[in-house]
Amino acid sequence: MISGGTFTNLVAQYGYPGIALLVGVESFGVPAPGQTAIILGAGYAAHGELAVLGVAVTAFLAAVIGDSIGYLIGRSGGRRIILRYGRYVHLTPERFGRLEAVMHRHGPKLVAVARFVEGLRQFNGIIAGATGMPWRRFVLYNALGAALWVAVWVTAGYFAGDHIRAIVANLHRFQWYVVAAALVLALAYLGWRWSRRLARRG
Repeated sequence: MISGGTFTNLVAQYGYPGIALLVGVESFGVPAPGQTAIILGAGYAAHGELAVLGVAVTAFLAAVIGDSIGYLIGRSGGRRIILRYGRYVHLTPERFGRLEAVMHRHGPKLVAVARFVEGLRQFNGIIAGATGMPWRRFVLYNALGAALWVAVWVTAGYFAGDHIRAIVANLHRFQWYVVAAALVLALAYLGWRWSRRLARRG
């Protein structure tokens, strides 16, 4: 078994329930290493201690259910709370208005991709609910994103074999490079859209 801290022990000692707990609570905004839990679970599956299909199904259901809870939180009172207290985390009503406009235009794509971006993964459902995305559309694209996300990390963990400890040790270090790259691409895309809009007006 893989030694480690408290979160590693949850997966090591409880298997599927540990994976479900970590992935589920991360999905509705609680800081937890859900992604790491999937990799660990898949690593255990590679050694015959869990079933790889069981790890994948558990993680997928926990991700979808957790995000759905986040969506309900956002839909039931998230918008009101953001408008009242968002300024304390630099989310002013004006910025939230722009966020709503982006979600109305690109919401489904963002929901599907958010699983792969640290920060967005934790608050994906809450934001979608607070900005009023239709429930059925959210569930569809959230499930699509969760399926792709789980497939990537289950595959990585399963085929990592005995290198699983090195992968887990380096995962959090490298994920910030992914976040930075995603932000650069997003800014580049917005700049391109803005330049095209200016060109049309000119």
